[in-house]
Amino acid sequence: MKVLMLGWEFPPFISGGLGTACYGLTKAMSEIGTEVLFVLPKPVESQFTTHVRLMTPALRRAAVPAEAPVEIGQVYQTSGMPGVTFQTVEAGFGFGPYDRPETRARRLAELEQERRVRAEAGLKTAGIDPSVAELAALIENAASSGAHYGGDLFSEIERYAKLSAIIASREQFDIVHAHDWMTYRAGIAASAITGKPLVVHVHSTEFDRSGEHVNQQIYDIERQGMHFAARVICVSHLTKSIVISRYGVPAGKVDVVYNAVDFNGTAPPVDIPAIQTNEKIVLFLGRITMQKGPEYFLRAAKKVLDVVPNVRFIMAGSGDMIKSSVEMAAGLGIGHRVLFTGFLRGPDVERVFRMADLYVMPSVSEPFGIAPLEALSNDVPVLISKQSGVSEILRHALKVDFWDVDEMANKIIAVLRHNSLHRTLREQGSIEVRKLSWIDSARHCLSVYEHALHPAHNGGA
Repeated sequence: MKVLMLGWEFPPFISGGLGTACYGLTKAMSEIGTEVLFVLPKPVESQFTTHVRLMTPALRRAAVPAEAPVEIGQVYQTSGMPGVTFQTVEAGFGFGPYDRPETRARRLAELEQERRVRAEAGLKTAGIDPSVAELAALIENAASSGAHYGGDLFSEIERYAKLSAIIASREQFDIVHAHDWMTYRAGIAASAITGKPLVVHVHSTEFDRSGEHVNQQIYDIERQGMHFAARVICVSHLTKSIVISRYGVPAGKVDVVYNAVDFNGTAPPVDIPAIQTNEKIVLFLGRITMQKGPEYFLRAAKKVLDVVPNVRFIMAGSGDMIKSSVEMAAGLGIGHRVLFTGFLRGPDVERVFRMADLYVMPSVSEPFGIAPLEALSNDVPVLISKQSGVSEILRHALKVDFWDVDEMANKIIAVLRHNSLHRTLREQGSIEVRKLSWIDSARHCLSVYEHALHPAHNGGA
């Protein structure tokens, strides 16, 4: 079977669990013999492609005969995944899968205003700062490609969809697999032009990201993709219930495929020094946004520090609530006990996990949550919110309602004070997480594909 897979991000450039999940799933599919053509929205610069080998560079239009099809991106293969090919289509232009359209539009408007002010002051292009250069580059890139660039995320999604449809029309494959809402329009286009069934993979919904204040355009795209698709994959039963109740998708059309964690190459070097201090470390690692509940983490931190003063709280990540979180920590009088690291990648993530005594995920609404699995794979006990998909499969993890900061604080204190509890959670959790496999997830996806390809043989949707 050959799969046309559509995803907005992939390592080494990731901003959340979506890219991690795409990596784990495609790697597992390669191992079980499934061929995957993965379409990315933008090229990966060669100096960053430590795990990617450039196979065919993009061709210049002037060097291609008029009758020959023009390559619209770059084609890559990875040394560790022989069955996976990557095609980039040069769309996206810096838009991340978790960027709020209104936030990005506001930032672009600010950059445009800044550009005008500097132009009026008579500054030349060579003297402008990087932020304005970024805006100029975005517009220049879009103009040179012949695309209409409206300065918003939705125009880039449409561009990605059109270019993906061109790729789909040239390739042979059995099924289309689209990850999250930014690729659903592309999935619909690829399915419509080829007649191949579409499977959409819901890693997060607009209700998870925004609560009740949803962006209507995003919701409409999500709903359209789910209803057009032959099958809908959700990362948890929690997400499945949202898809059924909020989007009106028939329950018989929805499958749950849990995420896993990749153990290959995640162990840090053995010479990483231990912390030479008596401080305990409690870790929050994730996007610092409303969905992840950073304010509940900080309120619990205050209560913990009132009882156990020798604790350092680390908040690793970036997001639209970073400024307010820093201000909140200062307002609570615990700013000196909270370290904000910014976004971490690769070895730095592994290092901070190995430093931690406890990982806390206080998410308000978490479709799944790969980070707790990564923590357990690094022998770190976890405390997770009951409002998370991963809580459905983890037994040896402490669980709490995200809003119950008193109980959250009590459980943090218990783990830090009682070595036997800490050891049991760490040891049993590590054993439990190693039973989760991307191979199992990949095989489950294959069964979903079969159902989409042969619905009559499987009792229909």
